[in-house]
Amino acid sequence: GINAEDISCIRFSFMAFSPISHKVDHHDGVCTGVTKFTNVRILRGGELRKENLYVRDGKIIDPQRRFWEAVENDEVFFDFEVDGGGYILAPGYIDVQINGAFGVDFTSDGKNVARDLHKVSKGVLTHGVTAYLPTLVTSTSETYRERLKQLVRQVGSKEYGASVLGVHCEGPFISELKYGAHSVDCIRSPEGGFDSILNCYGSLDNIALITMAPELPGALDAIAKLHAQGIKIAAGHSMVDIDTACKAVQAGVSLITHLFNAMVPFHHRDPGLVGLLGTNHHQIFYSLIADGIHTHPASIKIAYRAHPAGAVLVTDAISAMGLYPGVYHLGQNSVTIDEHKATVTGTQTLAGSIATMDYCVRKFREFTGCSIPEALEAASYHPAQVLGIEKKKGTLDFGADADLILLNDDLEVLATYIAGELAWSRQHDFTIKD
Repeated sequence: GINAEDISCIRFSFMAFSPISHKVDHHDGVCTGVTKFTNVRILRGGELRKENLYVRDGKIIDPQRRFWEAVENDEVFFDFEVDGGGYILAPGYIDVQINGAFGVDFTSDGKNVARDLHKVSKGVLTHGVTAYLPTLVTSTSETYRERLKQLVRQVGSKEYGASVLGVHCEGPFISELKYGAHSVDCIRSPEGGFDSILNCYGSLDNIALITMAPELPGALDAIAKLHAQGIKIAAGHSMVDIDTACKAVQAGVSLITHLFNAMVPFHHRDPGLVGLLGTNHHQIFYSLIADGIHTHPASIKIAYRAHPAGAVLVTDAISAMGLYPGVYHLGQNSVTIDEHKATVTGTQTLAGSIATMDYCVRKFREFTGCSIPEALEAASYHPAQVLGIEKKKGTLDFGADADLILLNDDLEVLATYIAGELAWSRQHDFTIKD
């Protein structure tokens, strides 16, 4: 007969290889729930290393410390072993700007938000995303207040999918001259400083990141007070000059939202937000939509060469991601999707993207000529730094969450693990191991 212990011993195969997850024979040892990932190249310290990775209770553990613990307590060293087939084992991707996917628009869909979050959390696993920020575009105060109560943080799991790390509010405090695909009628000015922000959103509890235009009246005061409360601030959809941009960084801005898009173009006498990449503000990060549509490959390469440690890949995906061409929604706007891009219906204004994170990682490497570790870190470690969680996510250091992805050398995602458990694989056939 088959019991629960047998079920945990599984064999699974991918199209390109057949890694084996099997239970170690304990004999008289004690089961400690330690999993060993072997025959992998792990991303650690900015390079790929042929090392084993050990996981217990959803965390990456120190094998030396585990060895002596096992000796002292007369335990087996590990209980399960996963053969990675010689492929890359890296931290899961973190998307800090995703407006929706798989038919879900976080801003306009409010009937069953819990279901929609779960749908997206499961769907993005197929593209290597293990954590993300659902993003709300410029809307009415009523919409923000309602959605911010519904879009609650979620701890990722094999059953739930990717973690929800909080909400990215992209607006409504943006420039009327750089609104892009946002609803211009809903744009506000934070002239009352922090109070204007609080009056609009109602509560900051579920907010992780806010994008605003630093040049607006009251914006610098709001940025400083939001930063003091632990809210991360990005500058974007802005006409800001370089001097004010530098003041915004000093006040607490740490990210530029979708560099080159919805901002003043680079000018040699006043480079605007783009100019921050050439200043001494080394803590600044900048997000890029590396889909080959939003930004020319040459521009991406220039930005990366200027400040490689600041690159953060985002999808800026809308509800049509993962679906067929047609007409969809981004907040209050109708968006038309063809095979390549998303535009506000009846215009040529770009309206988010339909790119997936794994696609952006591959294109980013192609555009910049960067190494595999550098491409992976732009979608994992760097966004974790933006959110201040780099000790917990976006890394394979000891003590971090075991949110992992297995990839081939073409950076195609083969499997996704949440808290050390297999949550998705490209093509698997689960069978009971004899």
